[in-house]
Amino acid sequence: MRASVRAISAALATVAFACFVPAAAQADPPSDRDCRSFPFAVPQGQLAATLCLPPGQPTDTVMVLMSGSNYNGQYWDFPYEPETYNFRQAMNEAGYATLVVDRLGNGASSKPPALSLTANTTAEALHQIVRSARRGIAGAQPFGKVITVGHSLTSGTSVMEAAAHRDVDGVLLTGYSHAPSYGEILGVISSYYPAVNDPRFAGRGYDPNYLTTRPGSRMHDFFDPADADPAVVDLDEKTKEVFSLSEYPDGMLSMLPGMSSFIDAPVMIATGSKDRLSCGIGYAVCASSETLHAAEAPYFAPEARLRTFVLPGSGHSVNLARNTVDYQAAVVDWANSITGR
Repeated sequence: MRASVRAISAALATVAFACFVPAAAQADPPSDRDCRSFPFAVPQGQLAATLCLPPGQPTDTVMVLMSGSNYNGQYWDFPYEPETYNFRQAMNEAGYATLVVDRLGNGASSKPPALSLTANTTAEALHQIVRSARRGIAGAQPFGKVITVGHSLTSGTSVMEAAAHRDVDGVLLTGYSHAPSYGEILGVISSYYPAVNDPRFAGRGYDPNYLTTRPGSRMHDFFDPADADPAVVDLDEKTKEVFSLSEYPDGMLSMLPGMSSFIDAPVMIATGSKDRLSCGIGYAVCASSETLHAAEAPYFAPEARLRTFVLPGSGHSVNLARNTVDYQAAVVDWANSITGR
């Protein structure tokens, strides 16, 4: 079975990768949260990463939170009304360390030529981050348990990493299913335009193959109006990010039958009931947590102990829905079932 996974990984690979070596930690000044930001070296440059430890309590578990397309790490560490919308803070308060990582091209990470980026590149970088977390990263003690957390595109790369390497203790997939709405996905992607034409990115050195959402389109693409605070959507627009079309072809393969069945760690899938990209025709797959489980269970091995959660009313970006605290609580409950907290 392991040989089969390696074959899948080899088929997806488009470039050969040298060994990844984490860069030396550069600690931030002390603050009211124990967080340290540092670069993580990869063949194409550096990934920006921030490790936060839970306040006043030791932990053996870290969640690696990687931003999906059109987002950077602020999706996980949202500054507006953090008691509601800040997923990173909620996990720290629940006793878990978090490692927020920006994909290449996003946030403070390096910006190589856009068409050099693939989902497999991101999956291999994630694998090296997992390995480093187990050895001790940014001056922290080695973590005994590592849970990967993805959203949309990076849910796909989390599947790729876990299936190929079998080195994680849990996999949280959000904005993801094996019944994507391909028509909606193509419609959304086709509306994107070069980031150099957007006021947020003009003059900042992006090559023209980096794309971003058109102003005002994110409410339709990633939210449901009935479950979105206009102030959240406004800040989401101001902090939007870029992606490359070359990240999608191999990333989409993670949603086909087969790959996810190689994951041998507990898996949780969380979606919004109004996720136009992940819920199939008429949102049928996401009618309830039970319907999502029935649809997804055939794609996972028994070892995955699949758990599903549907956040009522939420669009694609479950972290930013008005009722996101319910999703946060479901994630903590699932993580506790893995770690025995």
